[in-house]
Formats: sequence, structure tokens, C-alpha cells
Amino acid sequence: MNFLNSKTAVITGASRGIGRATALFLAEKGMNIVAMARHEAALRHLSSELASIGVASICHAGDVAEFQDVERIVSAAVDQFGGVDLLVNNAGLIDPIARLAESDVAAWDYAMDVNVKGVYHGLRAVIPVMQERGGTIINISSGAATSTLEGWSAYCASKAAVLSLTKSAHQEYHHLGINTVGLSPGTVATDMQSTIKDSGINPVSQLDWSSHIPAEWVARAVAYIAAEGGEGFSGSDFSLKTNEGRALVGLPRI
Repeated sequence: MNFLNSKTAVITGASRGIGRATALFLAEKGMNIVAMARHEAALRHLSSELASIGVASICHAGDVAEFQDVERIVSAAVDQFGGVDLLVNNAGLIDPIARLAESDVAAWDYAMDVNVKGVYHGLRAVIPVMQERGGTIINISSGAATSTLEGWSAYCASKAAVLSLTKSAHQEYHHLGINTVGLSPGTVATDMQSTIKDSGINPVSQLDWSSHIPAEWVARAVAYIAAEGGEGFSGSDFSLKTNEGRALVGLPRI
């Protein structure tokens, strides 16, 4: 039985990488897709891809750092599809990659706006909508939430904050049938890894491209959590860096 068919997913950062792969994978499962990203041209291309699959979709440009943009896309989902069953808080930045004393202040501030406030904005906009019938919220997390890496102060601090938001949403709304789960995929073969490699800072920049998992694997984990696994991991991070996590999703062992 396909538990996702005809349900509605809101995905931020949907124009590329994990977000795009997730939108396409969930569309194949029959979900209505509501996609948001800053890059209009890439969103138009995604809209065409979704149309070719044959699902209903909304693709609007917006910045998760601005609450009104997130609120607008959630309202559009409610108006067109009657509600939101899944929110994937995916939009995120790795920049600035720099040691603290050398970091660009404006870039550091904006990383917090996107990585932390963007997740909060998604939670704030969608939880009132989900309180009536429940739903699943997936915050894209990272091992950086519980550790640090040289040059990644903004990213590590922001992912730690996201983990706290995941725990807070679980504590406050799980009793209403809202499952909030962090998804920690490990390193993924996206444009972000190119940025990391170019930085030359810390061991992650030295990894070979073949070390990174495909974005489609993360999309499969999103579908697993949304369809059947959300209840068991609500309030915590589900990891694709373990054989146990991969086995649940049906992915190859490490």
C-alpha cells in the first residue's frame, strides 16, 4: 500500500541537490509537491519535470530566511491541496567555510538566517496547519549537529540548533500526531561538496567524490520516514551513516 499517494509535501531548497531529488522521488510516489527555492530558473525546470511525472505541483521562488515567503508557500499548499502532510526543511548553506577570526560576518549571519531561522519559519508556518490531522516534519540534519569541524563554525552551530528545534517540536506537538524527525544523511554528492572540496579545510574536503552518497538515497530516506518510520524516530536524528539506518530504508550497507 502506498501511504504517500495523493498526500502533500512542502519542500524547501527544492531546486537542486537533496531537495530536487526528494521532490522527484515523492512525486513518483504520487504526492502533490509544493516546492520552494531561491532560484527561479531551476524551479521552472523542476516544475516541468514534475509535470512530466503527472503530479500536481506548486513551485514558487522564495527565501526561507523570510517568514512571509515560507508562510506564503504553506498557504498555497492549503489553498490548492487542502493541507500539508509532510514538510521537508531542506534549505541550508555550508558557507562561510572559514576559521572564526577570518569569517565574513555578513555571510555567517545569513547562514544562521537560512539554516536556523529558515527551519523555525517552516515549523512556525506548518504546525498550525498540521494540528488538525497530524503530519510529518523532516529537518535535514548532519553529524555536525553533535560535533565540530575546522572552518565550519556556522554550519555546526546551526545544525546543533536545528537538532534542538527537532526536539522542541517533538516535545510540544507529538501528542497531536505530528512527528518531527531530523535526517542525518552523511556526505551527499551535491554542489555543497564541491564548495567543501574547494575550501581545502578539514578532512571532509579531502574526500573523494565516490565517498559521497547520491541525493536520491536521501530522498528514499525521506519517503521511509514520511510513510512508515516517522513515529519511531520523532524527536531525534535518523542516520544514514549506520547500517541499521540504511537497512530500514533499503539501501546498501556501508
